[in-house]
Amino acid sequence: MDVLRPPLIRIGGRVYRKNLIQEQAYPHEEEEDFYAGPGDCVDEPGDAFVVEETERGFQCRVEVPSPLYKYIIGKKGETKKRLETETRTSISIPKPGVEGEIVITGQQRSGVVSARTRMDVLLDSFRKKQPFTHFLSFALNQPAIQEKFLQFKEQVLEQCSKDHGVSSSLFQNPAKLHLTLGTLVLLNEQEIQKACDLLQRCKEDFVDQITGGQPLTVEVAGVEYMNDDPAMTDVLYAKVHMKDGSDRLQMVADQLVERFVASGLMLKEWDRVKLHATVMNTLFRKDPTEEQNNTMPGKSSCKERESFNGQNILKLFENFYFGEVQLDSVRLSQRFSSDASGYYATSGQL
Repeated sequence: MDVLRPPLIRIGGRVYRKNLIQEQAYPHEEEEDFYAGPGDCVDEPGDAFVVEETERGFQCRVEVPSPLYKYIIGKKGETKKRLETETRTSISIPKPGVEGEIVITGQQRSGVVSARTRMDVLLDSFRKKQPFTHFLSFALNQPAIQEKFLQFKEQVLEQCSKDHGVSSSLFQNPAKLHLTLGTLVLLNEQEIQKACDLLQRCKEDFVDQITGGQPLTVEVAGVEYMNDDPAMTDVLYAKVHMKDGSDRLQMVADQLVERFVASGLMLKEWDRVKLHATVMNTLFRKDPTEEQNNTMPGKSSCKERESFNGQNILKLFENFYFGEVQLDSVRLSQRFSSDASGYYATSGQL
């Protein structure tokens, strides 16, 4: 990291610097400290959150999912102690695994605001490092599409199995064929419910207007690869487009992601959603349960991936027709799960 140009973290409409510090590495616990800069947070007005005045001073309540408690506590409680000492506050954290509020108390309002601001920066950083738990998806696992996908798999293995790296383990589970719109980190039931509620508001605010309340008819046809060199392919996907040639599917996808990013439930990755359905992925070779292509920054698989030569596949199946499908719902899908149909378990949908 360039010490003269530290990365910026935006929280609650404000911008904070993430300063470089010397840290001791622990084998089982990653720990970092983030500061807004000497004295920067002490003068915060604190209007981004509520600070209550009490008989003994001031307090602020913070809703934090229980999996993130450990990042406030730190190794042997060091992070919590340091926050309390430097801001002259007391921080009360629920027991591990128990959902609740973290309560910051102190005699000075500025100290409570400082502790809350530092805690927000710390939580924001570690939340971004969590593997995603859910994703917004359109299911593409209708029987006709699955049948054509299995034909594609059979023909690829017949004609291209001698190409480097090509094997049956690379192919998607046909019951889980889907379009991914965006990924989310939802760490408790309250966050899942928040995402479900937002999905319903999106339906009322713009989805029905764009779709006219009718399913979107799309065609799944042709294949393309993700990286720059087709001879070293990691992800091969089927292309998806509206049958009528309109951009309504793209509009729905982009506006959904925009709304979820604005709510803080999703991180912005691209200016536009890339509409694609993964059919082959080298992650599947290593881990058959890794059925969701992981493209989130900072969340890539640590497994070593063995690329495959996709040149012949791209040439022979450039225009392969997987079929036509009616998209009638957007699902909040749970990663590493299955429902009765074999698709991902659904936490909510519109």
